[in-house]
Amino acid sequence: RGGLVAFGSCRSVVLYDPQKRKVVGTLNGHTERVNCVQWIHRNDGSQETELISGGSDRCLILWEIRSGKLVNYIRLEGHTEAVCALDVLSLEHQSSAESNLLIASAGSDSTIRIWSRCGTEVKCLQALQSGKGFVLDVSLSLLPGSDVPILACGGDNCGIYLYTQQDGQFQKQLVLQGHEDWIRGVEWAVCDGDLFLASCAQDCLIRIWKLQATLPPLLETGEEDVIRLKENIFTVNDNGGLDISFAVTLDSVLAGHENWVCAVHWQPSFFKGGRREQPRRLLSASMDKTVILWSPDEESGVWLEQVRVGEVGGNTLGFFDCCFSPDGTMVLAHAFHGALHLWKQTSVNKRDWAPQVVISGHFNSVQDVNWDPEGEFIITVGSDQTTRLFAPWKRKDQPEVTWHEVARPQVHGYDMQCLAMIGRFQFVSGADEKVLRVFTAPRNFVENLSSISGVSLEKLYLGEMVGLPEGAAVPALGLSNKAVFQEDTAGQTVEGEENASPSSQDYFQSCSLTEPPTEDHLLQNTLWPETQKLYGHSYEVFSVACNRAQTLIASACKASKRDHAAIILWSTVTWKQLQSLPFHNLTVTQMAFSPNGKFLLAVSRDRKWSLWKCKDSPAEPEAAFSLFACTDPNMAVHSRIIWSCDWTPDSKYFITGSRDKKVVIWGDCCSVEANKREGPAATQLDFSALEVGDSVTAVSIGPVLASDGSYLVAVGTESGKIRLYKWKLNGESLLCSSNWTYCTETDSCQSHTLVVKRLSWRRRVGRAGHEDTPESSTWLQLVSCGADQAVKIFNINRHSL
Repeated sequence: RGGLVAFGSCRSVVLYDPQKRKVVGTLNGHTERVNCVQWIHRNDGSQETELISGGSDRCLILWEIRSGKLVNYIRLEGHTEAVCALDVLSLEHQSSAESNLLIASAGSDSTIRIWSRCGTEVKCLQALQSGKGFVLDVSLSLLPGSDVPILACGGDNCGIYLYTQQDGQFQKQLVLQGHEDWIRGVEWAVCDGDLFLASCAQDCLIRIWKLQATLPPLLETGEEDVIRLKENIFTVNDNGGLDISFAVTLDSVLAGHENWVCAVHWQPSFFKGGRREQPRRLLSASMDKTVILWSPDEESGVWLEQVRVGEVGGNTLGFFDCCFSPDGTMVLAHAFHGALHLWKQTSVNKRDWAPQVVISGHFNSVQDVNWDPEGEFIITVGSDQTTRLFAPWKRKDQPEVTWHEVARPQVHGYDMQCLAMIGRFQFVSGADEKVLRVFTAPRNFVENLSSISGVSLEKLYLGEMVGLPEGAAVPALGLSNKAVFQEDTAGQTVEGEENASPSSQDYFQSCSLTEPPTEDHLLQNTLWPETQKLYGHSYEVFSVACNRAQTLIASACKASKRDHAAIILWSTVTWKQLQSLPFHNLTVTQMAFSPNGKFLLAVSRDRKWSLWKCKDSPAEPEAAFSLFACTDPNMAVHSRIIWSCDWTPDSKYFITGSRDKKVVIWGDCCSVEANKREGPAATQLDFSALEVGDSVTAVSIGPVLASDGSYLVAVGTESGKIRLYKWKLNGESLLCSSNWTYCTETDSCQSHTLVVKRLSWRRRVGRAGHEDTPESSTWLQLVSCGADQAVKIFNINRHSL
């Protein structure tokens, strides 16, 4: 009721504020995917402070939060398989001020477990067996006019099972037949003293059932010929000792969806003049890509479709779940691709609902992230086969800057693996295929980025925008993003071509945005044209890097033999192969050009690193790089795979991070270069090693020195933690370990819940989207991405480290 949205994202429960448009908290505690989450509503209508989540780790967690911060949590363990549905009922007892909770959870182990919480004690009251079938949704309520709890369960056997609690145990009372396919959602609501149950199923229908108190069935009277609705009657013993009978009848059947209905929810009740009122409005989400709001007609009382919202176009699959905002003016839904959709009722016309800006992101592991060279935006690739571009949204009237996805340059058919920026508006990406693909920004993107991020066009795009394509689209039978030019979108149809097949420009619509785009716009209208394909690798591309001068690209692929593990250098002018650098025996995991452009560093699965030096004036430009130094075979410092590497901003030292829990700084490359002897094996670099205590999967060195002249080193680990260290050369030798100073690390709600895949510092001092100048600003920004599908941007105060 405070307007906070809680949703499951990989292993975390994320708290998101749709008004401020930012994440206000993350609850980490589950060790597998979160499958269901629910706020625990209070009977007096006050703001909730507790929520409960269930996950594939077979447990439920009861969270208590105050102002977005976690205060306490309790684990409920008992299921033997994943928890897939839950519901909570607050039971107010006059004797105690504390509210007792009744919790029902359904799992893939074909059981429904009933839990109770009294004070701080939680116990499992009962496990109901659902036979061989699965229960897909549960809902709890109190029978009208009594304090007897009733439980509704919908599952894969087309019947809705009703249980009531008698003497502390739930007993089966009725099975409501009618649906002809799996029942995906059930939910109770109390309207005018009667209890209503809404259910939805994969037979595309929604049914509304009415449960009311009735007289016990008398002996048959003579009215045999009167047609009446079939009543299912059951009797329960009220806790006062009286027997009460209840009748369940089918109230309405709502047909309007053309595919599975995945979820159905009532608008939340509210308090008016001291009484609780339940609006008769229902929301349903379906795989036909629509969300429908239903309510009864005022005159006839017949349930009608009032509003239908949804997404158009794109290769999406429909909606999984939906919910109302507490006041019923906003509707939130989430789709198959992990995207949230938000619609808000316009104040002018109540029948009109407008899409709103909402959080979005990858729905699978994020593999790589890069800052734009000027530090205005970030670009990420993930195993969900997309490349996404995030930028700060700057509004004139608000000082707060929020980050949003503003483009999806590449929607691919293979899992993405790596990328490198070649200048501001060009990048090269590699996926699980042998080809590298180069993309260039279209005019429509540059204009929209300028209006969203508040950076003037002149400052953003230094060159002329003449000749730039307007956008990009994938042709009907094509696989690559083709450029769409302005004359294409002018819609010229030559006579006699009216019946021609639709061309690629039909899928792209150029439009000027003043706010970040919605999901269906991102899917279709923000692609970048593919300008080059680079062929040369024998296996799937694994890593790619570009030098600061933006003249060279280095790439490497998955390899189990020396022949395939060679690094290939490409020219960004001619897009031809310049050189192949064979040295490693297994996959090269990461490469980095030194900031001064003289060196190329590579690290590999074979536990070695190699350093390549660019010749100053090569006679033949094809052989520009030669091996300068490599791991000493007699004294290997790393004993496991080396995952990551980076350079210090002055190009003197480089750093490597490995699964053996060590981070090592090597150097000084400049002084070694001056006294160079023959042969790379003879070049010995001093090193300084640090034990981190967990497998190191990502390292990155800050763009500026700390106030005491030391380098800032960010280290990402396999457990998801990010640690910050300072490193400074004390005295002459690197070998003293006293050079390292531990600064800080991310706390449990800031950390990733799975492996940190990549870390990258913004090259400039200050925060993107703010008017920070390098002289005045104390802030640095670090972006991280992980296998937990999250991209996080940290503001780091360099003077308080």
